[in-house]
Amino acid sequence: MQTDCCNCVVLLGPTAAGKTSLAVRLADRFGWDIISADSRQVYKGLDLGSGKDLDEYNAGGRQVPYHLIDIATLHSEYNVFCFQQDFYRLFSQFQSQGKMPFAVGGSGMYADSVIRGYELLPVPENPRQKQELESHPLEELGAMLLQLKPDLHNRSDLADKARVIKALQIELYKISPEGKKLRETLCSRPDIRPLVIGVTLERSQLYRNIEIRLRERLGKGLIEEVRQLHAEFPWERLEKLGLEYRYVSLYLEGKIQSREEMERLLCRAIRQFAKRQETWFRGMERKGVDIHWLPREGGSEARFRSAVRLIESSVHPRHLRQALQPTPLSL
Repeated sequence: MQTDCCNCVVLLGPTAAGKTSLAVRLADRFGWDIISADSRQVYKGLDLGSGKDLDEYNAGGRQVPYHLIDIATLHSEYNVFCFQQDFYRLFSQFQSQGKMPFAVGGSGMYADSVIRGYELLPVPENPRQKQELESHPLEELGAMLLQLKPDLHNRSDLADKARVIKALQIELYKISPEGKKLRETLCSRPDIRPLVIGVTLERSQLYRNIEIRLRERLGKGLIEEVRQLHAEFPWERLEKLGLEYRYVSLYLEGKIQSREEMERLLCRAIRQFAKRQETWFRGMERKGVDIHWLPREGGSEARFRSAVRLIESSVHPRHLRQALQPTPLSL
């Protein structure tokens, strides 16, 4: 057995691939908490549309603890920087308690930000600086950026003036007194050595799941959920959330004429989103992230058995505490 090759487990995959049910079974079996890595489940009130499915966080009558769900409101903007900082705090807290951090979600950038350790800094708006930079030619701006960041990976961005200016503002803020002071207050990246597990399905099955789940959520009151949110927040804020909240908002605004048309357009948009998620995960692999994909065939039980074997061969035994009545592992 490899005893200390990882100190964190990440379960990722596209929407409707069965991540939540699998994660709950694994968390119950090994006595873990679940850390959500989802960009919309952090918000209170976004229940059906974000797919929180909190009733699933129960295994054999035992509640599986979860984190980073319902921790923000739509009055503020929660982003990848916020997630990374919150995850780092939880990771350090779990480490000090001898607990295994177990992150689960489909927001690829959120997961990638802690797996590969993005260097993030919230840069305040600086219109005067932006205007001054815009007065320089693109070639000069590119040279300035390369001087500040000679290890720039994506050189194609140098052809886009707006991107160069944005990157320059970030680098200039990093070396400013304000930026240096802020960086001192941030949580630094812990020593994260993740075991990354991927779950997905054959495309046809994934699409069927998306269609079935959408109909279920509409039947449970998704439209009413969006209507209630609009009582407190403007349509523009809800549309910005994308997918379910965007299309239902457009329907309620009268910009989509019928519920049938809204459902058709939304189902197509969710399918396209799932494809983009899988593209993102493949991009992570190209950048060096080793994702252990569970078998697509054999159903949820086969994926559970495969995940258990993978975890037991990669995680130190002290992090594999069995629950009092663990979920049975079928042979």
